[in-house]
Amino acid sequence: MGNITYDFTGRTVIVTGAARGIGLEVAKHFHGSGAKVVMVDFDGDELSTAAGQIGAIAAQADVSNTDDVNRVVGDAIEQTGRVDIMINNAGILRDRMVWKLDDDDWARVLDVHAGGSFRFTRAVVPHMRAQTFGRIINVTSYSGLRGNRGQANYATAKAGIIGLTKTSAKELAAFGITVNAISPNAATRMTASIPEEKIPEVTGPIARFADPAEMANAVAFLASDEAGYITGTVLPVDGGASI
Repeated sequence: MGNITYDFTGRTVIVTGAARGIGLEVAKHFHGSGAKVVMVDFDGDELSTAAGQIGAIAAQADVSNTDDVNRVVGDAIEQTGRVDIMINNAGILRDRMVWKLDDDDWARVLDVHAGGSFRFTRAVVPHMRAQTFGRIINVTSYSGLRGNRGQANYATAKAGIIGLTKTSAKELAAFGITVNAISPNAATRMTASIPEEKIPEVTGPIARFADPAEMANAVAFLASDEAGYITGTVLPVDGGASI
């Protein structure tokens, strides 16, 4: 499937969780559309390889660490002069039934998903406000609305991202900043363990997982000038799984 192309020349994009999966495809898409791309991931070696192949800037960081987040945003502005588009995609899984979740399983998943999205949003907003332009796109999940067995921590984090998206959209619209989210259903490391015979049950009418590049198309649209009147929206990019 070919990518839908918008012109992001002159824009700086930060993508978290960018070493693989959806984040990697998003980074490739923006770089191919003319943007300066800062790829963020906790795995420094994998990140370095991926960024080198694309020609993007690699920024190893823990999205749950405020100092790391502020450093990444500061360095991005120092190197490129601005920050226009923030893609909060980083995430981890620590799946266990609720009675088996310990405090660390709970806290770490929330701190990476919801906490990372919050920290990067907080860090980029002053710069976006100053330039009266910004696009923030968060990655949530339909699990945040319907729940999923063994994922009380993940579902809670993803529900929190929906609340962060809608609240930030209300607070930031006056400054030319839109905030939206996608709810993906793509073939990634997180879906790799699902047995093939179960895939139709979790993928909706289209009955397949999307290629991660299909998520990049949706993210690029929400980041584009053409989507300037869309904010506070959670866009399902899930093949109808949420119908």
